[in-house]
Amino acid sequence: MKAYQLGEQQGIASLTLTERPDPAPGPGEVVLRVRAVCLNHRDLTIVAGLYGPRRPEARVPVSDGIGEVIALGEGVSGVKIGDRAICGHFCAWIDGAFSPAVFGRDLGVSLDGWLAEQIVVPAAALVVVPDSLTDERAVPLGAAGLTAWHALVEIGRIKAGDLVLALGTGGVSIFALQLAKMHGARVAITSSSDEKLAQARALGADIVVNYRSTPDWGAAVMAASGGAGADIIVETGGLATLSQSIAAAAPNGRIGLIGALAGVPDQVLPNFSTILGKNLVLRGITAGSRRMLADLVRAVDANGVVPVIGGRFGFDEAAAAYGYLKSGGCLGKVLITN
Repeated sequence: MKAYQLGEQQGIASLTLTERPDPAPGPGEVVLRVRAVCLNHRDLTIVAGLYGPRRPEARVPVSDGIGEVIALGEGVSGVKIGDRAICGHFCAWIDGAFSPAVFGRDLGVSLDGWLAEQIVVPAAALVVVPDSLTDERAVPLGAAGLTAWHALVEIGRIKAGDLVLALGTGGVSIFALQLAKMHGARVAITSSSDEKLAQARALGADIVVNYRSTPDWGAAVMAASGGAGADIIVETGGLATLSQSIAAAAPNGRIGLIGALAGVPDQVLPNFSTILGKNLVLRGITAGSRRMLADLVRAVDANGVVPVIGGRFGFDEAAAAYGYLKSGGCLGKVLITN
């Protein structure tokens, strides 16, 4: 089979297309023929050697994909040959509370990932995709969709009428916008691009703020909400944006800390006491469990949610797909089909 490897992890140019023997499943495992994958920001940091320690050069990258079951290992139940299936990239996190042990079985990082013609995964991690969901609707759910669901539903306890603030227009934030609207919530979203904000408005965003032309965007969100603030904040920027997120939060707000896309902060939090004064909850969000993913699949199917695909590439164009994601020009997800 064909597979990409991380190589020396000096950047996108390190990706190497190789030939490998077709894999065989062990006990409790299945082999899937990969149909499509989606890229996430962490895929860029992994190939650049910036996501923790460097990985073996032969590691197959990418944590988000959909495949068709083509082989079953001994003792497998719950899936059958021909099923289409997805899974979260922490493939040992089936249910229950997060444990750091899940990092030991992380597709595309500590285990070979999806950027190949075939992949081996534990059968217990799989969620079978119903026929009513196309590959394009299902493939982004295992990482970006699951992370947004964890932030909004599991931690945020979202309800109709809440105001959700999503930072930026990447995969997690756009999913947060769509899932929030599905729950009857209002949504505020930020971007440095007026064009992307117009696209977000078309997807249902109620409040849009250009953080480049409005540097004090936390106050702008607060003003646009009539002084109420955001009940749930999908914080993808990290410490460089957290101070503004705290300023934009409603009393008893929940802030899901997901990424650090805004870079290195230039100061410590000047409004630390506001966390206490507003009784805020700050919670790290690390993808989610198989049970959460199954809930998400049912919700997306029942409510007709169509994830936003901002770029489509073929398997042989993987490097170009990485480059498009890195360019920052994409709204939503970047898809690679086999």
